[in-house]
Amino acid sequence: MTTFLLSSSSLSTINRRIPYSIKSYLHHPLNNTTTLSYYSKTRLSSSSCHTTLKTTTAIKAVLSDQQQYSKVGAQTVGSVPSDQLLQGVQLAANTGAQVVMEAVNKPRNISYKGLTDLVTDTDKMSEAAILSVVRKNFPDHLILGEEGGVIGDSSSDYLWCIDPLDGTTNFAHGYPSFAVSVGVLFKGKPASAAVVEFVGGAMCWNTRIFSAVAGGGAFCNGQKIHVSQTDNVERSLLVTGFGYEHDDPWATNMNLFKEYTDISRGVRRLGAAAVDMCHVALGIVEAYWEYRLKPWDMAAGVLIVEEAGGAVSRMDGGKFTVFDRSLLVSNGVLHAKLLEKIGPATEELKGKGIDFSLWYKPDDYNTEI
Repeated sequence: MTTFLLSSSSLSTINRRIPYSIKSYLHHPLNNTTTLSYYSKTRLSSSSCHTTLKTTTAIKAVLSDQQQYSKVGAQTVGSVPSDQLLQGVQLAANTGAQVVMEAVNKPRNISYKGLTDLVTDTDKMSEAAILSVVRKNFPDHLILGEEGGVIGDSSSDYLWCIDPLDGTTNFAHGYPSFAVSVGVLFKGKPASAAVVEFVGGAMCWNTRIFSAVAGGGAFCNGQKIHVSQTDNVERSLLVTGFGYEHDDPWATNMNLFKEYTDISRGVRRLGAAAVDMCHVALGIVEAYWEYRLKPWDMAAGVLIVEEAGGAVSRMDGGKFTVFDRSLLVSNGVLHAKLLEKIGPATEELKGKGIDFSLWYKPDDYNTEI
């Protein structure tokens, strides 16, 4: 086995062949201590120093020992014991789900937040039930609900992100999939999560609950779950979503939808972000991406994916927070390959002036992001 140093000419060749996601990682401002110049000084092993492919593989091996995609989960859950926080988030999600279950086979009372953006009485009743649980058990915590907005003490380190009925349009039509999603942030990072997914169909509805606490793994109905190990896009089943505004991001994602439909086993559009992410965590699909999700859409799902062994980033490959406007989650193995198309498409949107700044972060809420 030959040990060698990379020359500047070899480094230039390798740089052209490194996947988009790894370039994004190396040059991202948050990772500016790790640059390609570092690897030009690092000894790598290969059976042949003349094989660019093997050299590129060696660089990937070095990177695999590092953190390509920054962890989104909280490093600590703070003063509240992790088991207490998990029990609280599960109780809140299950309480909301009971409200939804009571209404699921009954006529809907529908109103509109936009031309096609629905809200039902069940959304509001579910959120009210969840709020009662949170206020009773964690009275000093801050709350961000899809329907009710910001409630509570903004000086709290904890922020509950509540989607009382994710997939309202599906619910309104009696079409699976929809869910109740509750995620708790500690200083801006997901600490605990629960998603109650409704499965089955008209007259035979049932539920399953996905849960996670930072550092404790991900579970479905109490059984530990893990993302798939599929390492080939052609053998993958993918999921995406589309917002209500038919503008440049919508058109860009429609093109991505078409591209990946051509080269994968299929791209699904289920219409419930929390459910989509739980399906990635369960290992039945390989990845999910979408523009312009809100914190209540993502806070629970991203932690469940990460704790199931998956990867989470923005759609440009950058470090993700729940206040970001783009999201890609995957089984981790395919993340770099997916970013080779999704990353440049997102950069093009940024070049057009599309706003990707943080949003829906409560004023004065203290974070470590």
